[in-house]
Amino acid sequence: MSPEGQATLFELSAPELAAAPASPEQHELASRLPRGVRLGTMSWSFAGWRGIVYGHDVPESALSARGLEAYGRHPLLGGVEIDRSYYEPLSVELLSSYARQVPDGFQFLVKAHEVCSVQRFPTHARYGSKRGALNPLYLDPIYAAEAVVQPVASALGPKLGAILFQFPPAREAPDPQAFAAELERFLSRLPRGIRYAIELRDARTFTPAYAAALVASGALHCHNAWSAMPDVLTQAKQVPPAARRPLIVRWLLARGERYDDMRARFHPFDRIAREDAPVRSAIARLVAKAAAREVPALVTINNKAEGCAPESAFRLARAIVDEGGG
Repeated sequence: MSPEGQATLFELSAPELAAAPASPEQHELASRLPRGVRLGTMSWSFAGWRGIVYGHDVPESALSARGLEAYGRHPLLGGVEIDRSYYEPLSVELLSSYARQVPDGFQFLVKAHEVCSVQRFPTHARYGSKRGALNPLYLDPIYAAEAVVQPVASALGPKLGAILFQFPPAREAPDPQAFAAELERFLSRLPRGIRYAIELRDARTFTPAYAAALVASGALHCHNAWSAMPDVLTQAKQVPPAARRPLIVRWLLARGERYDDMRARFHPFDRIAREDAPVRSAIARLVAKAAAREVPALVTINNKAEGCAPESAFRLARAIVDEGGG
């Protein structure tokens, strides 16, 4: 996902950003969702959401810095993912500005800077002279603690749901046992008292050794709807309960699809362009099962899942309630 548009200034003197009115059905669904279940989107600064999350007249230029003012007032949007932090560490000031815009009880899922979890830099042009090179900060707990954990935790406080370390597919065939051992060492040396979640994009590293590493270090598995991974229910069956409490889910793509293809197909993200009922049903079942055991859940949704993340969240809320989760 592109980091474009999340600005670095928070205009305290500006009038409150207008929110789109929620429908009576959305208010009812919010009242019936189990306590501890929070749904949200991946980032928030999309002009296509005017009339869905934001007022029709809200300027696009205001969304990145102040969009959470309106977003956080929607009854069904109780969490959000900060995606820009994957591309560069964010300042305490900027993170604090986000926290001020949302109510108590709201939860942020914050992506860790990619250098924490990328073993070799991709060959994309944006990496410049580092393209294809080994990353010296890969799984470096000192860097992660200083550049990611400390500023995020101090700025967001109780509104921090978890810090997410996203591991891309390995360019070379990975050694699953070595990866699990390195991951456990890394996680065990991070500051305590913070929830850390791990998202894999390569099923070859999704092994019993990986699951054991999470349990040993007190970290969480992030269940993801992603083409190269097993479905979310299968993931849950292969991860011990200790590593999925609380439950964290990211709904990214339909199976067999490519991220960039969906970006071009679904833009400007203002409507459901193609429903993915199987994935929605699986996530709803997973969340409802967690709720039945009083396990909190945070689900974030990408525009590329169905075309419009807020609309997907509303339909997911209905599916969770229909599954008996409320």
